[in-house]
Amino acid sequence: MRRVVLCAGLLLVTACQSPPPAPIVQRPPPPSEKINYHIVSRGETLFAIAWRYEKDVDKLARANGLGLPYTIYDRQRLTLDTTHLPPVQREVAAVARPVVTSQPAQPVLQSPIKVTKPPPKSTASLPSSWHWQWPAEGRVSRTFNSDQLFKGVDIESHPGQPVVAAAPGVVVYSGNGLRGYGQLIIVKHSEVYLSAYAHCRKIYVREGQMLKGGEKMAEVGGDPANNKRLYFEIRKDGKPVNPLGFLPRR
Repeated sequence: MRRVVLCAGLLLVTACQSPPPAPIVQRPPPPSEKINYHIVSRGETLFAIAWRYEKDVDKLARANGLGLPYTIYDRQRLTLDTTHLPPVQREVAAVARPVVTSQPAQPVLQSPIKVTKPPPKSTASLPSSWHWQWPAEGRVSRTFNSDQLFKGVDIESHPGQPVVAAAPGVVVYSGNGLRGYGQLIIVKHSEVYLSAYAHCRKIYVREGQMLKGGEKMAEVGGDPANNKRLYFEIRKDGKPVNPLGFLPRR
């Protein structure tokens, strides 16, 4: 009997006690700020960096105090904030120059090493009036959709089909240094408009080269997943716009 009373008392005391607190898991808060700087890698140009972050290259140069010929350095830190810009000191160059040497972490205090490439031709010779044309023969298989982050159009063509300049301009990027674009050409048509031609199989133009509208630049067929497509973009003040609003109707 005494054991029964003792067990009942123990159960009553246990029931009156509060349950132990639940364990608290400390988790760091999610990042609240978007990326506002870029660390330069060897081989990059300012135009390639501006394209990657959808920035106007002239504004990006001014934000970082860069003048002719846009020389940047390995591991240099560039701000991506182009909202507060210093006043224009002089006209900026048409073509960004690539990283020319490896330097210690920024700020770069050494004297800049001379760029050995010949200076690019000026965009001052670009025609004041021009029109858009299709960069390749074929049908549009995928259209611009900013909600799905598809910033251009896919043109279904044939391997080896010519890729031509959609308007007169100067080549400001030619290479494969932008991930996701394959062999890429970027052409500057004015202070406002750029166009891009991605996943080319073979490129025939170089940076700084002046082009006429319709001039052959490359060949279709560089995408291993679909060697029939050309990806084409138009950007206005650094921002993607729907190419079908500019290209003539077929």
